[in-house]
Amino acid sequence: MQENLSGSNSTGSDPSMFFLSGIPGLEAMHIWISIPFCSMLIVAFLGNCTLLYVIKAEPSLHKPMFYFLAMLAFIDLVSCTTTTPKTLSIFWFNSREISFNACLVQMFFLHSSFDMESGVLVAMAFDRYVAICNPLRYTSILTNSVIAKIGLAALARTVLISVPVFFLLSRLPFCQSHIISHCYCEHLAVLKLACGNTWFNNIFGIFATLFTVGLDLMLITLSYLKILKTVLCLVSKEEQLKAIGTCVSHICAIFMVYIPVVLTSILHSVYFVFPPMMNPIVYGVKTKQIRDRVHLLFRGKNF
Repeated sequence: MQENLSGSNSTGSDPSMFFLSGIPGLEAMHIWISIPFCSMLIVAFLGNCTLLYVIKAEPSLHKPMFYFLAMLAFIDLVSCTTTTPKTLSIFWFNSREISFNACLVQMFFLHSSFDMESGVLVAMAFDRYVAICNPLRYTSILTNSVIAKIGLAALARTVLISVPVFFLLSRLPFCQSHIISHCYCEHLAVLKLACGNTWFNNIFGIFATLFTVGLDLMLITLSYLKILKTVLCLVSKEEQLKAIGTCVSHICAIFMVYIPVVLTSILHSVYFVFPPMMNPIVYGVKTKQIRDRVHLLFRGKNF
């Protein structure tokens, strides 16, 4: 395998083909690692599809929180199906080649889905803020048109951030090794292979990270500080616990999305299938309406 990959080092400046190494150092274990990967992909796909169906089919779930949850489920489907099939083809068939254009497309959907998911998590934090801090104005503030505008704003930000990143990358020459030390095409891993001046790419990448992850984490933190302040002002401890309980699922989702970003190669690979797998489970377990409807669905009863 190493000999085949080594042969890609002399491909000159033609970036028509890259080679994915899989998980470095664990090549001999790929077939065994594929078992949990495949299982998580199946759970993620079925879980998010079920979540979308239940939210669409049940009129009582046609509320702002569940609309945002449906957005999250759709993004999770895009996220896990962008990288995991190629990862499994590496594990099962040693299919490591990927064309430059296919690599760019995979990178675009991979990073865009993360940026979009981060934006939706901000919207969900705003939803919890309005529900707890301004409950009487909840339905008047989060109307269907406002929800649609929030979704479109998150999408517009994702496109404006993502498109320049990959346009800049596509213009660079590649005269070094074409081996990517990942199971998928990740922006920084591909950028390291370029032999041109990557200064502007690096600067724009830092700006994009600050404008998405940095800004979103700040907004989520501010929302929860205001929520916490409101909750502590409640007289009844039961009311405090009830208010906090409505935020638990969202807080779990935040940790599942952001924590894996800082982990190393194998956990970095797991990130793109782990949150999509866990989000429908967490929200299904913590949300009574969804839990009841899923129970009826699998019992074969009509909604």
